Amino acid sequence: MAHALGIPLLLGLMWTTVSQGPWASAEEAGDTVSDIPTVQYETKEVYRPGPIGFMFRMTCLFIHMVLPQPFPEDTLRQVIEKKFDFASDQRSIIAYELGVIICAVLGLLFVILMPLVGFFFGLCRCCNKCGGEMHQRQKKSGPCLRKYFAVSLLVLCILISLGVIFGFMASQHQTTRIRGTRELARSNFQDMKSLLNTTSEQIKYLLNEYDTTKMRAFSHLDGIKSLLGNRILEQLKPRVVPVMDGLQDVAEAIKKTKETLVHVNKSVETLKTSAAQLSISLQEIRGSLEKTLSVPECTQEPAAKTCDNIRNSLSQLEVKPKLDQLPSLDKQIQSVDDILQTDLSSLVQKGNKTFNDIPQKVEDQARNVVSDTKKTLISIGSSIYKIHDQIPIEEKLSEIMKSINKSESYINSHLPSVQKYDSYRWLGSLLICSLLSLIVVFYLLGLLCGTIGYSHGATPTRRGFVSNTGGVFLMVGVGISFLFCWIFMALVVLTFVVGGNLEKLVCEPYQNRKLFRVLDTPYLLNKNWEFYLSGMILNKSDVNLTFEQVYSDCKEDRGLYNTLKLENIYNISEELSMEKHIESIHQDLDQLTVNVGRITLLDDAGRQNLLNFSNLDVDKIDFSAFLAETSKAPVKVNLLLYANGLEDKTNSLPQGDLRTLLKNDIKTIRKIYQNQVKSMAQQMSSIYQTVEAFQQETSDLGERVNGILSSLNSTQDFLTNHISTVITEEIKNYGDVLVEYFEDYLTWVDISITYRVASCKPFATALDSTIQVFFCSFIVDPMNLFWFGIGKATFLLLPALIFAVKLAKYYRRMDSEDVYDDMRNRNFGLHKHYPKLTV
Repeated sequence: MAHALGIPLLLGLMWTTVSQGPWASAEEAGDTVSDIPTVQYETKEVYRPGPIGFMFRMTCLFIHMVLPQPFPEDTLRQVIEKKFDFASDQRSIIAYELGVIICAVLGLLFVILMPLVGFFFGLCRCCNKCGGEMHQRQKKSGPCLRKYFAVSLLVLCILISLGVIFGFMASQHQTTRIRGTRELARSNFQDMKSLLNTTSEQIKYLLNEYDTTKMRAFSHLDGIKSLLGNRILEQLKPRVVPVMDGLQDVAEAIKKTKETLVHVNKSVETLKTSAAQLSISLQEIRGSLEKTLSVPECTQEPAAKTCDNIRNSLSQLEVKPKLDQLPSLDKQIQSVDDILQTDLSSLVQKGNKTFNDIPQKVEDQARNVVSDTKKTLISIGSSIYKIHDQIPIEEKLSEIMKSINKSESYINSHLPSVQKYDSYRWLGSLLICSLLSLIVVFYLLGLLCGTIGYSHGATPTRRGFVSNTGGVFLMVGVGISFLFCWIFMALVVLTFVVGGNLEKLVCEPYQNRKLFRVLDTPYLLNKNWEFYLSGMILNKSDVNLTFEQVYSDCKEDRGLYNTLKLENIYNISEELSMEKHIESIHQDLDQLTVNVGRITLLDDAGRQNLLNFSNLDVDKIDFSAFLAETSKAPVKVNLLLYANGLEDKTNSLPQGDLRTLLKNDIKTIRKIYQNQVKSMAQQMSSIYQTVEAFQQETSDLGERVNGILSSLNSTQDFLTNHISTVITEEIKNYGDVLVEYFEDYLTWVDISITYRVASCKPFATALDSTIQVFFCSFIVDPMNLFWFGIGKATFLLLPALIFAVKLAKYYRRMDSEDVYDDMRNRNFGLHKHYPKLTV
């Protein structure tokens, strides 16, 4: 019943999906806008029978031993095509069912022979035959046989009990599971309802996500100044910025050149003044020393020689540098002043401003295009929203929901009847198990009473009441066995034939999907259709749509659009194609033209300024003269060392006026050194360093200026002739990024509809619940376990009743017995056989 319900529901949903068009979601949605709403299903994908599953597998193993042949696909195809002829193909059927036939024949023989054997056995017993004679022959092996019969019967009782337990567990399991069918059906219907409800939400969610994409596009359009303008600027900066930086460096170099020339010129003038003052001081100290050396004391020994040495060294007290020979820098300073009349830095800043105004020009010129593009995006959104209205989703879903509700009501209304009939089956099974258990109980009571009441000292005619009762219990069990065992076996044969074939022809091929393979045979279900599903759903029988593929895709939770290959009816990719929805965006963006005008990095005045500076020939200044003179010592002799030597000579003179005068002159020399020579030396060192650094900086100044002019001309030519190409390329890239938002969105919608919206897993689960769970696990498996257990128990009743009949002779009280010669012979089991004596 559930099977009959599940297939129409599945096919009904498939057909409805065809009529309603695209669905939604994405299998590869991890890299897209976001993920779609999902639903958690209640029905478990895998059914586990629990501990009894081991018994089911054991029964299946027995069935596979009886029916070892593979699934008869060809035969089933012939049956479906109505080409199967039983008369001509009976051999193949017999070959396939040989094991079942043999077992069934054996079972039927059991059914036929057991009542007959029981009938004749009863007649013989009534005629004191077949063990009916109440006389027991005394045998030497009697005790051993009694024990053997007892143990064998006990073992058989245990095995029969196991079979009864198997049968009872199977019956109870089936009843319990059938009682849970309502919950199983409810969860499957609930999952399908959840799927249908979520499908509508998923499609609305996908379409509403356009607002997110539209807002991203609006943000992209509003940021055109930074996204497009700055991008154009970034493309031009590698060419323009180095040139502008070079021009700025030249402007700074011109200012620095003037500052350096002025500084050097002033420093030289100051140095000349210091040199003149130092020369005067040296002349004065030299005159003072000459005057001191003219005293009479210098003509007398020992001072005469010292005075001569001092007098000979006075020629070293002169200024060494010839600063008057240094050239004047006034002409160069005047030339730089003329150059600085044109503010090159301002001209460079003006060029930079013209260049950096490009983003603002882009924004100003793109206002109308941005406004038109936004209107286009709103219009595209309206057309996308209409997709939901164009496809009758709500109407179709409501139709499916009505079918599901009707089916659910039908099942719920008939489930009580199913449970009622199952209760009758359960009572019948309980009766069978009870009768088998009753037989086992009689056998066990017979064994118990017979074993307990048996006395080795009692003769067969004098056995006790308990022992005799045990024998009676055994014979009662035998009688019940003859009465009912053939009925049990008839039921076992019937359920075995049905259950074994259902397992091999339905459950097993469904699990390994060979059943789908048969149904997918071209032109099988309809002679005019190559593929039945595609002909029924798509009206195109040449589309390779198979039951196995649909079932597999649904098991993997794929969307119905891809599963049923609905693109052959409604091509969502064409409906959401970029050419259809994005063409208007391209048309608006094609109208976006940016004219930044002529960008002049440096005007003619600035260029002339650079040429004048390059022709200044600053590097031709006689730097060597400045370096040569400023590298000399201020005085021909080191005044500090000269004063120290003069002091040493003075200390060798005797006390007197000469020594005193020389001491005063030495102090004057040291004062000149401290106050004038050191200062002048520092000035000369500063001028030397300045001139040396300036010489290095201006050594290639002309080449650098010419290089800057060359780069300037090249860059200006590029801006004049090629900036439009850069702008066009960047506008294209800007438009591509904008369009990419919608490409991502539409691709996400396309992939979502193709792979995940309306994922048909609940329908595959419902089909599994119908066939694999309800039919196979709830009905076929318990039925097979039932006949397996009951059949084993019934079959074992045959040897059990034989042992029971044999054993009853040793427990029951006999009417006659053998007569022994004496007690001694009796004790040792030696006797003579006399004719039957009635006691």
